[in-house]
Amino acid sequence: MGAIRNLGIMAHIDAGKTTVTERLLFVAGRTHKMGEVHQGQAVMDWMELERERGITITSAVTSLAWRGHELHLIDTPGHVDFTIEVERSLRVLDGAVAVFDAAHGVEPQGEAVWRQADRWRVPRLAFANKMDRVGADFEATLASLRTRFPDKAIAPVQLPLGAEAAFQGLEDLVARATVRFPDGEDPRAFTTAPGLSPAGEAARRRLVEALADHDDEAAEAVLSDRDLDEAALRQAVRRAVVAGRLVPLLCGSALHNKGIPQLLDAVCDWLPSPLDVAPPVGTTPEGLAVAPRPADEAGPLLALAFKVSLLDERRRFVFLRLYAGRLAEGDEVWNASLGRAERVARILLMHAAQKTRVPQAAAGQIVAVMGLKETRTGDTLGERAHPVVLERLGAYAAVLSQAIEAGSQGEREPLLEALARVADEDPTFTFGDDPETGQLLVSGMGELHLEVVAERLRREFGLAVRLGRPQVVRRETVSAVGQAEATFERLVDDAPVWARVSARVAPRPRGGGLAVEVAPALAARPFAREEVLAFLQAGAREAAEAGVLEGHPLQDLTVTLLDAEWREGASRPFAYKVAAAAAVRDAAARASPVLLEPVAALSVDTPTEHLGDVIASVDRRGGTILDVAERGAAARLVTAEAPLRRLFGYATDLRSLTQGRAVFTLRFDRFDVAR
Repeated sequence: MGAIRNLGIMAHIDAGKTTVTERLLFVAGRTHKMGEVHQGQAVMDWMELERERGITITSAVTSLAWRGHELHLIDTPGHVDFTIEVERSLRVLDGAVAVFDAAHGVEPQGEAVWRQADRWRVPRLAFANKMDRVGADFEATLASLRTRFPDKAIAPVQLPLGAEAAFQGLEDLVARATVRFPDGEDPRAFTTAPGLSPAGEAARRRLVEALADHDDEAAEAVLSDRDLDEAALRQAVRRAVVAGRLVPLLCGSALHNKGIPQLLDAVCDWLPSPLDVAPPVGTTPEGLAVAPRPADEAGPLLALAFKVSLLDERRRFVFLRLYAGRLAEGDEVWNASLGRAERVARILLMHAAQKTRVPQAAAGQIVAVMGLKETRTGDTLGERAHPVVLERLGAYAAVLSQAIEAGSQGEREPLLEALARVADEDPTFTFGDDPETGQLLVSGMGELHLEVVAERLRREFGLAVRLGRPQVVRRETVSAVGQAEATFERLVDDAPVWARVSARVAPRPRGGGLAVEVAPALAARPFAREEVLAFLQAGAREAAEAGVLEGHPLQDLTVTLLDAEWREGASRPFAYKVAAAAAVRDAAARASPVLLEPVAALSVDTPTEHLGDVIASVDRRGGTILDVAERGAAARLVTAEAPLRRLFGYATDLRSLTQGRAVFTLRFDRFDVAR
């Protein structure tokens, strides 16, 4: 297990992430032809839609071997609309390679996926790609990494030899060697010569000094003015990377086949194995803490379902990360999240959409299985006698909805079935009838997300669907403090039922969510037993979910259940749920309720001559410019925010204004007061 590496490739869109993956596969002998993204031939972009659009839509899993190591690799999307694919991949990975365009440094979605990796404490390497592109600047890329991510020590382990068209090789600071790439057509071709330039030796000393803050052996070497040889320095880098304290920076050009074998070496040398990372923390199904389960093949099974996919013929595949134990075809597994048993029919090692059937899998591996009919994304699988529930993925609320119509009335039922299967795959996608209009709505993370869903329905399910005009998902909140009292009084089965509850609502900061609290006076009431309190809190939450203005859920507020009264012989626990809901609704109505709408963070990379047009276009859509930064001599990066509802069709507008030369990224940022 010490030779296993579970890693992901993550980046901003167009940083070259999938091209890096394609070269890794070719160099390792996993493929025998280099797939090109721009020609629609990338192995890892296996969906027809991905090849047509030249973007990664769904994370793809593959396995390869290098230097006696077994690498399980996930290529993740770079577009923000498919951020759940990055999130659930990082949830089960032990390490990652963050790819950056050396001409642009840290871009918005590159920063977002880095933060996602921080959230799951994933050690990583950084790769400055496109070193032979016009404007490539290794030092500027390093500076942007250090500026954006000051909480990490980021240090070069390689220095480029030349830049832009003159990029021809690199200096390996750890091995004290110079590497050149004589054949731009063959990523396996390179020559090595011993020795570093004076600049390389200085950079090596700075690397050791950076390590000294995080590694005892490096610190001793610096304090005693002693050099570290290659083996000692390599081990010091590994210890710091595995501990999450250091991110080594490498360089190369994936498209032109430079630096890929060296990146594979770095993955094997420095990224952790399953034995190097802390075992996942879980609980019993009842929520009680349990001791972490070590990565032991001989122990009880522990696996996390991190992805459900319909790979071919709409058959259901569940992707698992095995943390402990073994899994064999025909095994019965216990879904501790659902509290039910399922049986594994087949186990598959994946290479994008290609499948290799294997009889069993062991701790540390990532596999796909067939036969699990009810297991969902985030469920924990194990043994009935040793049930453990691992932390689920965080929820991503949909921010955009569109009406969807079937081509004919006869396609209504097949459409509902197809939508259910897409929602089974994608936790960020939901659908349902609009209670006001009766229309069938689909909801997701953005225009591209829903556009891709619609196209999949047409191609994979043969449904002639039409999408209506997009509409944003709204929320409600309060802008003041409100208090109310409500009484429930009714005859139930000819017997009086009575309850009285008072509640207060108060605003919280944006992003503060919903908090339901019980005041000490209420908690001290003799009748306020666990059952009564549960009904009170459930009533408060139901009222918040229903809203007070237009029926949108309330958020960013604190609900305090102040007190309740009990009438002997007439009060029943369920009555307090109804009374609490009424009290919260009345209190919110008195607390100056306001509508919230999605606000998007917008980044536009534009040539300098179009800067004025871009700023004006953001202003016309109700946006606020937050920053304008230089992108070399001829480009600017405009950072802004704007109401999401006013950004529909912005891609077409921007192409027209800049003759297609500007690119932009858009991501949901927060709900805020409607402008």
